[in-house]
Amino acid sequence: MSLTQFSIIDSTLREGEQFYGANFSSEDRLEIAQSLNNFGVEYIEVTSPCVSPQSRQDCQQIARLGLHSKILTHIRCNLEDAKIAVDTGVDGINLFFGTSSLLRQFGHGKSIPQILEIATEVITFIHEQSPATELRFSTEDSFRSELSDLLRVYLTIDSLGIIKRFGIADTVGIATPNQVFNLVQILRQSTDKDIEFHAHNDTGCAIANSYSALEAGATHIDTTVLGIGERNGITPLAGLIARLYTLDPETLSRKYHLHELLNLHQLVANRVGIPIPANHYIIGEASFCHKAGIHTQAILNNSKTYEAIDPDDFGLTRSFLLNHKLTGKHAIAYRAQQLGLNLDSSQIQSITQKIKTLADQQQLTPAHVDEILQSSFIQLTVNS
Repeated sequence: MSLTQFSIIDSTLREGEQFYGANFSSEDRLEIAQSLNNFGVEYIEVTSPCVSPQSRQDCQQIARLGLHSKILTHIRCNLEDAKIAVDTGVDGINLFFGTSSLLRQFGHGKSIPQILEIATEVITFIHEQSPATELRFSTEDSFRSELSDLLRVYLTIDSLGIIKRFGIADTVGIATPNQVFNLVQILRQSTDKDIEFHAHNDTGCAIANSYSALEAGATHIDTTVLGIGERNGITPLAGLIARLYTLDPETLSRKYHLHELLNLHQLVANRVGIPIPANHYIIGEASFCHKAGIHTQAILNNSKTYEAIDPDDFGLTRSFLLNHKLTGKHAIAYRAQQLGLNLDSSQIQSITQKIKTLADQQQLTPAHVDEILQSSFIQLTVNS
């Protein structure tokens, strides 16, 4: 797998709008689209223009922004939706059709032959109306569909010679990494078209499944900022970036503007009214925060000992927690140096023990630790 040969399709403005707390205004959509473009995602997927008059206007406006990222819209595979989508001027249209027996029986009510008939009509229509439009066709609920049905659908549509990319969707988040790898590999062996993977996170496997899809030959991965989306959401952008960074940080740093990652997440978190989780990948407050004494000692000697990701590449900094019983003398010495306090090793050891003892008895703050260091330094200076 080469990091230069895959693309991110960020769906914050489509899947993310299905998040329970999301209600983006037109201004929000434009600002988020620009921020995604600044980060460098290859594609931005926006809500279907058929959803509402405002969604249609926003889709058209985003398509006219002249962004480097290609703009896609996501529609049901039917002719009326296609007619509206073509008129928006987007770079690509993502079509989908449920293929599992559950969706065929309780959703749209169509058989596999009917799905193929409708899909052929819609795909042909879009291509005739707008030959330059990039088309993707995805099965929905792929992992609860029969493999024979999936291959029949993919191969029949592939024979049209129109589709650029096929999608595989773990719509309810039940797939395992091995299942994802196997299905992507089978499709890769059956077609030379690009393959997109859409992973829901209901069982916490979205990042692992997305990475497994890439290993098997997928070319496009769907993400959202903070992983927001229907129910538990989909593959979080920062999580995918973290996974890929550890493989080839230099290539990833050239491919995306990593310093924009925090700003992008702060923007979306603000617009959906949720805090960024402290332990969120890369941009969470705790991501580069070290606490245990053995960790801080090693980090101060060589940051790679306990950091697989370099915060500098993202415009971030690491920090050391000192106001607790797990703190170590190396961290205390580092803080003393930052404060300009010249203390020898025995003095540092004594102060460290004092902080540990106090932390057992009361809640300490970082400011309190600084006060202890400074007052101890003054007292030692006077006594000397």
